[in-house]
Amino acid sequence: MPTPHIRPARLDDEEELGRLDRTTWSPLHAVQPRPEPPYSPFFSERDPWHECLVAELDGAVAGYLRLGVATPLACNAHVRMIRGLAVAEEARGHGVARALLRAAGEEARRQGARRITLRVLAHNAPARRLYESEGFVVEGILPEEFLLDGKYVDDVLMGYSL
Repeated sequence: MPTPHIRPARLDDEEELGRLDRTTWSPLHAVQPRPEPPYSPFFSERDPWHECLVAELDGAVAGYLRLGVATPLACNAHVRMIRGLAVAEEARGHGVARALLRAAGEEARRQGARRITLRVLAHNAPARRLYESEGFVVEGILPEEFLLDGKYVDDVLMGYSL
């Protein structure tokens, strides 16, 4: 089994990451409607290219993780937030998400962060198990935060101290 290679995103990853983002869309993790043309750019002011890590398997893009500041406040500068994680269907089961999470921890430490946080939908049991296996703990739950497909879903806040 090939080992995932993690690297910083490049501007020329835009199209491929956008396609990956659209093909991995699922009601299991998405609170926004399914993307429809014309598609929004993958990189934006809110999600710049330099806050994205890319996973490759055998030279092909297999996943990404968005790692940014939690808020623009100086008093919160020690916290990074995972704002997106996706793995291509054909790359699942090869340790891509785990490699991205570990690389995010290394990058957050390099930036001087002390914590990483994330939000995950309560019904996304596979993601929650992965995060917990990597040391993230539940730090809060926002009950019935989202109405998705006619059902209320809790938003789970998780964190990890570096």
